[in-house]
Formats: sequence, structure tokens, C-alpha cells
Amino acid sequence: MNFTLAEKLKIIPLGGLDEIGKNITVLEYGKDMIVVDCGVGFPDEDMYGVDLVIPDFTYLVQNAKKLRGMFITHGHEDHIGSIPYCMQQVVCPIHGTAMTNGLIKLKLEEHRIADKVKLITHKPGDTVKAGCFTVEFIHVNHSIADAVALAIHTPVGVVVMTGDFKIDPTAKDGMIDLARLGELGNKGVLALLCDSTNAERQGYTPSENIVAESLDRQFKNCDQRIIVTTFASNMHRIQSVLNTAHRYGRKVAVSGRSMENMLMVAQELGYLKVPAGMIVDLAAVKSLPKNKVVIVSTGSQGENMSALYRMAFSSHKHIDIMGGDRIIISASAIPGNEKAVSRIINELYRKGAEVVYEKSEGLHVSGHACQEELKIIHALCKPKFFIPVHGEQRHLQIHGKLAVQMGVAPKRVCIAEIGNVLELSGKTCKLSGSVPAGKVFVDGTGVGDVGSVVLRDRKHLAQDGMIVVCVNISAQDGAVITGPDIITRGFIYVKESEELMEELRSVAMEAIERCGRKRVRDWTAIKTAIKNDLSGYLYKTTKRNPMILPVIMEI
Repeated sequence: MNFTLAEKLKIIPLGGLDEIGKNITVLEYGKDMIVVDCGVGFPDEDMYGVDLVIPDFTYLVQNAKKLRGMFITHGHEDHIGSIPYCMQQVVCPIHGTAMTNGLIKLKLEEHRIADKVKLITHKPGDTVKAGCFTVEFIHVNHSIADAVALAIHTPVGVVVMTGDFKIDPTAKDGMIDLARLGELGNKGVLALLCDSTNAERQGYTPSENIVAESLDRQFKNCDQRIIVTTFASNMHRIQSVLNTAHRYGRKVAVSGRSMENMLMVAQELGYLKVPAGMIVDLAAVKSLPKNKVVIVSTGSQGENMSALYRMAFSSHKHIDIMGGDRIIISASAIPGNEKAVSRIINELYRKGAEVVYEKSEGLHVSGHACQEELKIIHALCKPKFFIPVHGEQRHLQIHGKLAVQMGVAPKRVCIAEIGNVLELSGKTCKLSGSVPAGKVFVDGTGVGDVGSVVLRDRKHLAQDGMIVVCVNISAQDGAVITGPDIITRGFIYVKESEELMEELRSVAMEAIERCGRKRVRDWTAIKTAIKNDLSGYLYKTTKRNPMILPVIMEI
């Protein structure tokens, strides 16, 4: 196939910049387009009622005929969580490794669209042709099995996308394939898109082996029940828990749907080795001696209704926290989750449990590369252009400066925003407009029906409450038949504020009578008068600004 050099390679991040999560990047050349990753973000504290945040897929829908495939680097939620929502709007083959595709399949089945999506499984070292692109899978280390980087061979040069990674020489699944990255660098890498999550941290990310040693110390000489909570996706960590439990003669029970699903997929694919008879049903735990039990649980981020949350607040069907239980939290709190995690820890202490969670205990290591590891990748790839991804603004800026230290010219460091179109030729990289991009909110079964206006109203209600003014007016002469009645929610306790309620009725009645004197029969005008008068009065007397909803019934 012939390609004209007049065409430019377009790299379009639709998520994952200026934010943690929601990673998705489009590569486009001529009439061909591929997508790398398709993740979710998680709602901020002011996104009341929102369950998930997904990317805006408008650009993919507009260019569905160009889409040649979706390539997934690994199976974490921030890289696969939006796939079912995307596949309901556009359909294309999905390429990933065995573990990654196993987790994607579960998601597609939950959304009942598994039959319409083609999953294609690859191993590190495989290459895939997708239109004008040739995509190569390269083994990397991360906190989930089967993670890969992608080397994307395009008509204008090679683009290396690291995905999430670290360098772990002692990794159970083998060290990251630095040799292949070095080969690509020697041949020439046009652009490097590299994980920036830990760009602030100096040094190297510790090995997962440190956690295995720390778990052994916690199990040794412990004669109480042990409950371990960690990220369900971290199979290496869960394997360490199983190995340690087996070493000390303990049975293992699993609690939490995501943990159960992950173990099922990992065992089926051979990523988890479980000694025969070791896993027991959660209901059988009470009949076993305390020193012969380990419970592996979800809830390391303090999520409401997770298994550990239900244990802590005595709503779990099978497990009650007892004095002396040793709770091991083998995870660090994601930014924004610190309060939720602290709340659970406090409740566990209140029940007499021993909680082990300090970082100094060596019970968690990051899955992301620190500065010295990032420098190694830069030194091997020697990219002409550098585009930092996967991080907030400070991460991207710091990583950009690190790239300059490693020899990339400052003008060739491209710090983009979601929706930006970066056009690359063999010699230039420049910003060329933007495409629709942003956040789409998932609330229950609704996708996109909660927008900025709805969130603003929810915030208003949460902060100041609501007042509803109900009045029945005669259709014949506009006279008030009944009311105005005042109903409040989240504003004041009515039984203790009767005087204020009477004042509100008087203010509302005056607004209605004033409109009547002016012979106004426009209900919208009457509602506006009630709203304005009440709002002004309330702010003057209480310094509060509740939402006011006048309801006029014509009888």
C-alpha cells in the first residue's frame, strides 16, 4: 500500500492528561485510525451521585469507518473500564494479551455485548497489522500480569507507548524487555509517549519481592486470624499471599466480587498457582481455627460497600471483625481516597483489630516507574519527540523537564491537553486544532444524561438545601385558593423554625399579591417574583442561598 508523505500522523489524547485515569489515545494517518486503551476515571468529591467518568467518544463515532482496531496495554480499570461504553457506540476488534482480554470479556458479558465484539489475544513479541499501522507488543513490568508497551510502526516513524510500567529485575513474569526498546531506539524512535504517574519521585520503584518478605514477617508467629486487602488486579501480590498462607498452614477465603472474578480469570489462564484444597468457602471460615485462616478481601481504597467496608461496619454476611484480628492493608491510598481509607482504619481499631498499613512496613510498592527508571527508557529509546502522558499537570511538566535532561530538545517536548491534535511528520510535531473531548458521567444506567448543569444543581442542593413553595390559584380571577405552603429539605429543621416559616409564607404571599395588583396572569412571572423575593429575604436573614422551586397549580 502506498502512502503520500503529505499526510501527517495525528496523535490525539482523548483522556489521561491533567488527570489520573481515563486513559485513551487515538493515532490517525490518512484513512486509518487506531485507539490505544479505553479507561474510566473516578468521580471527584463534588460530582454528587456520579458512579464513573468516561471519555467523550464523539470523535470515534464521527470517524467510525476509519477505525481499524483498539489496542490495550493492560487490564486496569483506568485502561479498560470504558470499553463496554465505547463498544455500544462503535465496534472494532480489540487486541490485548490473555489476562487483559480475560478481564475485558467479563466486562463485555456484564453489559451483554460480548457477542458483538471480537477479542484477539496476543503475546509479547507479536505484531499486528491494522491499516497503515503495525503494532508490536513489548513485555513490561507492572502491578498486573500481562502488561505490555506498544511500538507502533507508522508511515512517518515509530511511536513507542509505554503504557503503565516499572523496571523490576526480579519480577515473577520476567524483566521488562529493555533489549527490544534499545533496538527500536537504535533504529530511530519518532515519538515516545511515556507513563508520568511517578515522575515526581526520585530513585527507583522497589521490587514486588519486598512485599513478599514483609508479608512473611506479618504471618510469622501470628496466632490470630489474618485479613489481607489489596488491589484485586495485582495477581503477583495475591500469589505472594497464597504462597505465604500455604507456608504457614493457613486456608484462604476470598471476599469481594471483583476479587473473585479476578481470581477466576487468573486461575483459568494459569497466572495464579493455587495449591489443591487451599481455597475454602467464605461461609466455612467460622468453623476453622483463627490461626489457620486468611481472608483476601477487596476494599483497600475504602470503597463504600466493599468487602472490608462491610466487615468494618458490621454489615458483612459472613465475617465479623473480632478483637485480635490482624488486618493487613497492602495498598496505598489513591489521591482523594485518604479520608475513606482512614475512616475504615479507625473503625477497625474501634473493634479491637490490629491494623498494619504503614508504608514503612513494606506492604505496598508502586507499579509505576520513578525518575531513574524513566531515564533508562529515555536513554534506550532516544526519541526525536516526547509526549508525557498518564498524569496531572505537575507530573507532565516534571517529566518534560526530565526528558530535556536526557537530551530531547525543549521545543520537541509536547505537553498536550485532552482533545488536542498533535501532527507529526518525520521532522516536526505541532499542535493542529482540537477535537471533541472531555468527561461523560455515568450515573446508574444513565450515560451522559448528567451534565454540568445537573451537577451544579446537585452541588447547590448539597450545600444549601431546597425550598418548595406550593400555591393553588383560581383560573377564573387569579385569586389564591390555598397556600402558599412551604416545604423544605436540607435547609432547616421546620419544627424548630416556625417563625421563619411564617415569614416565608408572608413573603411569598406578598409576591403573589403584587403580581395580582399588576394584573399579571403569567405564571412564569409569578414564579420568578416568588423566587426572587424569597431568595433576597433568606440571604438577608440567614446568609443562605437554598434552591427555591415555586409550584403553581391552576384550579
